[in-house]
Amino acid sequence: MNIIVTEELKAYIDPLTEDEYAALERSILAEGCRDALVLWGDVLVDGHNRHGICTKHGIPFQTVQNTRFKSMEDVHLWMIDQHLGRRSVSDFQRGVLALRKKEIMEARRLAVLNDPSPESSAAAVEPAEGVTDTPVPAAPALKSREAIARAARISSATVTQIEKIQKAAAPELVAAVKSGEVSISAAAVIADLPAEEQAAAAAGGKKELRQAAKRVRESKVGKKAASDAVSEVAVELLGVPTNADGELEADPAVALLRAQVNALQGENAQLRTQVAELQAQLAAARMGSAAQGAQDESPF
Repeated sequence: MNIIVTEELKAYIDPLTEDEYAALERSILAEGCRDALVLWGDVLVDGHNRHGICTKHGIPFQTVQNTRFKSMEDVHLWMIDQHLGRRSVSDFQRGVLALRKKEIMEARRLAVLNDPSPESSAAAVEPAEGVTDTPVPAAPALKSREAIARAARISSATVTQIEKIQKAAAPELVAAVKSGEVSISAAAVIADLPAEEQAAAAAGGKKELRQAAKRVRESKVGKKAASDAVSEVAVELLGVPTNADGELEADPAVALLRAQVNALQGENAQLRTQVAELQAQLAAARMGSAAQGAQDESPF
C-alpha cells in the first residue's frame, strides 16, 4: 500500500511529547496497532505516530477511507474536531485548535460572500483518486469567543489569554506553555514583556517564569494605582466628567492642556487690561503735561 505522508498534515497537530510517544510505542509493541489509520485516498490523515511506529518495527496495521472529504480544508476541520474530543489534548492545544477552526470557517464564509456561485463552496483542492463526492456536513460556526470556549471546553477568559499568547508571545514562551512549564494565565501576563525577556524567562524554567509573571502583575498594580491617582486629580481639579461607573469620559491629558490654554488665555486678558490701563494713564499724563506747558507759556 502506497501511503502518502504530507508534512502539512503531520505538522498540523502538535506532536506528542517524548514520554507520550514512548508510551504509545510500548503499547503498540505489546498489543499491536489496534486503531485503523484514516486515509483520504492515499493521503494519511490520522495516525501519523502509529504509522511511523508500525513502519519502524514492521508491525501490521489496518486502514480506513474517509470518503466525505472534498478539500484539504475538510481534512483540517475533521482533524481539529477529532483532537478537540480527546481528553489527552491540553487546554492550550484545544484553544488553539478551536481558534484555527474559526479561521477556516470565516475564510469559507468570506469566500462565499465574494463569489456566491455554487462552485465557491466546492473544494479548492480536488478529491483524491477513489474518493466519493459526498460532502462533509457543515461545521458549526464559531462566531463568538463564547462559542470558541464551548468548542474547546475552556473559559472565555482562557480563550482571550490564548489569543494574546498567539499574538505576542515569543516562541520560547509558547513552547513553555505547551510543555506545561507555565500556565496559560501566567504566559499571557509574561507576553507583555519584550521578546528577549520572555525568552530569558523561559530559559530560566518554572521558577523564573513565575517570577517574571509576578513582576509584570506587580507593575500593573502600580500603574493602576498611579492611574487612579491621575483620575482623582482629573476629576477634582480639571473637571473631567465621569460615567456611571466612575470612569473618565475624556483623556485627562487633553483636559490638562485645555486647562493650561484657558489659564494662558486668562493671563493674556489680564495683561491686555493692564496694558490698556497703562496706555490710558500715559495718555492722561501726556495731556496733563501738555496743559501745564501751555500755562507756562502764557504771558498772563
